[in-house]
Amino acid sequence: MRRAAVFLALLLCLLWTGARGEDQSSSETQVSIDVWAELKELRDLAIEHRIKIQRLEQDNTATQVRLTASESKNAESRMSSSEKDVGEFKRANTVLENRVSSRGKEVEQLQRPNAEHMARVTASENKSTAFESRMSSSRLQVAFSAGFNDSGAVGPFNTTITLKYSKVFTNVGQDYSPTTGIFTAPVRGVYYFRFNVWENRGSVHTSVELHHNDQMKMRLYDYNDSVGYVSASNSMVLQLERGDVVYVVLSSGYGVYDDSFNRMIFSGFLLFPQ
Repeated sequence: MRRAAVFLALLLCLLWTGARGEDQSSSETQVSIDVWAELKELRDLAIEHRIKIQRLEQDNTATQVRLTASESKNAESRMSSSEKDVGEFKRANTVLENRVSSRGKEVEQLQRPNAEHMARVTASENKSTAFESRMSSSRLQVAFSAGFNDSGAVGPFNTTITLKYSKVFTNVGQDYSPTTGIFTAPVRGVYYFRFNVWENRGSVHTSVELHHNDQMKMRLYDYNDSVGYVSASNSMVLQLERGDVVYVVLSSGYGVYDDSFNRMIFSGFLLFPQ
């Protein structure tokens, strides 16, 4: 607006100067009329330009408002899209974590039998090492001797039972089990065994048997027909394979007797390996 006013003043000066140079004889009244007419036209032109400028400014403001709204919508749209992407990523990550957890459980289940197998292998290796240590000595030593029990009279029963000689006196090599009453041969060889039977009840039959694996090898028998006691004993040499078992059985319908005097003994030892 300031530039338009300056331009208008200069133009008036030029017009006024030119008018005087061309016709100084013109009347001052006519010059004044022409100048004011031109000024009016210039004023009207300036007003028109101002109105156009105001409209342009209004249009510009409206455009900026629309741009701001559009940018806001675009930002919201981008944020919504990003949030959707994050949600999908989280869901995919959850699925992946579930799969990893499931695989971990499968691996754990696969490792458990393997650990048990390794434990058995380790136990077997320990037994093998212990056996090799025993065999590496100058002479493998195997011997045991055990008493029956202190319960007094035992039997008769209507079935045969394995006698568990629970009072262990000697168990070199730990090959006799007082829990089961069974001796297990640690090595192939020739073994010596001795056992006996004792009974003090009148009118009672007594009998025990020596078994090798599932075969009866020897039987002791006696009958106490009066007051007192009866006893019998014997021994046997057996050739055993490694893992063979030897034990004493109480025959069905017979009884035995033992107490703190250790009247019944089961013993054995290795004569020599083969």
